Amino acid sequence: MASVWKRDNSPYWVACYTGANGARLKKSTKQTNRTKALRLAMAWEDAARKARHGLLTENQARKVISEIVEVTSGEELEVFSVEDWFTLWLGDKKDVRAPRTHERYNAIVNAFLDSLHERKKVSIGYLNAKDIKKFRDLQLAAGKSPRTCNLEVKTLRAALNAARRQGLVTTNAAEALEMLPTEKSKKAVFTAEDIEKILEVASADWSGATLVGFFTGARLGDVANLTWESVDLSAKLINFVPEKTSHSEHPTKVVIPIAKTLLDYLMTLPSSDDPNAYLFPSLAGRNTGGHNGLSRQFLHILESAKLVSAARVKKKGEKGRIQSALSFHSLRHSCTSAMANGGIPVEVRQLITGHASAEMNAIYTHHELDRLRKAIDVVPVVRVPSR
Repeated sequence: MASVWKRDNSPYWVACYTGANGARLKKSTKQTNRTKALRLAMAWEDAARKARHGLLTENQARKVISEIVEVTSGEELEVFSVEDWFTLWLGDKKDVRAPRTHERYNAIVNAFLDSLHERKKVSIGYLNAKDIKKFRDLQLAAGKSPRTCNLEVKTLRAALNAARRQGLVTTNAAEALEMLPTEKSKKAVFTAEDIEKILEVASADWSGATLVGFFTGARLGDVANLTWESVDLSAKLINFVPEKTSHSEHPTKVVIPIAKTLLDYLMTLPSSDDPNAYLFPSLAGRNTGGHNGLSRQFLHILESAKLVSAARVKKKGEKGRIQSALSFHSLRHSCTSAMANGGIPVEVRQLITGHASAEMNAIYTHHELDRLRKAIDVVPVVRVPSR
């Protein structure tokens, strides 16, 4: 049975207990309080007895350690399972990341936890590089690209870095993995003739969204959810906060002059007294990704326009994405490429595409707006078919 005693020349109590090998051990508790010292000695002996009989499970070991910490510090040991920690991390990110970014995080975390099976219940400190590699290899085997797998590992790495900052783990298991080699994708662009082909087959809302994407470089989610409040036809300006930066500490507002072709088109749309009314109602509020998302729908439009039949490739595996050299994002590349080819300085292009800093976008003077208008005027004119 565990006991404690104290040397005459020491303020600390010494524990006497039976170790895992059956031998009697003496060890300083570093405690000056006899009650705390005895509790510590009893915890050590209990752990040793269970270990001697092969009964020291992870949960029991965690309980012993928690009791030791409570005795020595007066505070309970905060312990998270892998599942608990990643769930908590997702909750923390919900209010500081754009909804679509949080959806991506959620999908990655759920897939990772599924790959762990029962190991998701173990302490976060027991997670290792093999667990991360197993998950990545499963995603790769299912048909995901190396680039996507790298992004998923980076997401897990971010969650584990947060755990490390809180002292829950000493090392980040995801940092042990090197990034998979990837091929640099070529950024395809649309010509004015390509845009005209799209307009011939697209619906009214998709035609408008295509023109906005081509003449502003805005992302699909931002275009789909544009409201009339963001459009000033008299000043010939479109302004909005990109969803990608909307949850950042300093959201970046983008102000873009409206090109003549786009202005003429917007003037034909039914006006609304409601500033919150969407420009393209059939696209608003929908997810951009997924099998039924807007990105996939735009690919079908490109197929109808005979623009992607040769470029479209189905990746192997059930999780492989449909890849195309052209996508809605290519409209963004087309806009910036046209401005670059027209000699527009990079800082001006960044103002339009939303890559600039918050400070650069804070206030636009009349002179700056003139520079932006000249930049937009470089984008090729498109013939819009009458409906």
